[in-house]
Amino acid sequence: MTRSLRPCGDTGLLVELDTLAEVLGLHAALAADPPEGVVDLVPAARTVLLRVRSAADLPGVAQEVRDRRATSPGTREAGGEVTEIAVTYDGEDLDEVAAHTGLDHDEILEAHAGRVWTVAFAGFTPGFGYLAPEDGDPRLHVPRRASSRTRVPAGAVGLAGEFSGVYPRESPGGWQLIGRTDHVLWDLERDPPAVLVPGARVRFRPT
Repeated sequence: MTRSLRPCGDTGLLVELDTLAEVLGLHAALAADPPEGVVDLVPAARTVLLRVRSAADLPGVAQEVRDRRATSPGTREAGGEVTEIAVTYDGEDLDEVAAHTGLDHDEILEAHAGRVWTVAFAGFTPGFGYLAPEDGDPRLHVPRRASSRTRVPAGAVGLAGEFSGVYPRESPGGWQLIGRTDHVLWDLERDPPAVLVPGARVRFRPT
């Protein structure tokens, strides 16, 4: 694993990695046992940002990150609750996904619902998690739509690149839509408000 460490402001350390799997492994290891002084971890597609209490903590944190062994995929799969999200697979882009993947509609459903997904990172809008399949299955890797929709309904389930996601509220979006759910993914009255936080594990259940 190649790790490049760069300062990020006065109290941040940005770890650059080669693959999403490396991000997932390092984030899981750091979240399970944060280095002394770390107050926040922010994963992304190829980076993990560590926020620390003060600049004085950075040298020790950097050394621990260099030495830290990432959690293996098998270890991630063995632990942690799995949130089940019921999905109706009737999305507007099923035919487009079938054309990109060579799978029919039933095979798309099986490929999506037949595994556990991990929230690699969050972004775009509050409550939106970028989910990656824990088994690394590439069958559902598809490009974004050529043109984005101006309105995607809350609960729409989509695919883009190596990720799946669920729109927590109505918004514009360019993901390939394969289904919909009534599961409430963002609620300010809940603690935490988001269901799909980094590291959370999800299984989709067909309805």
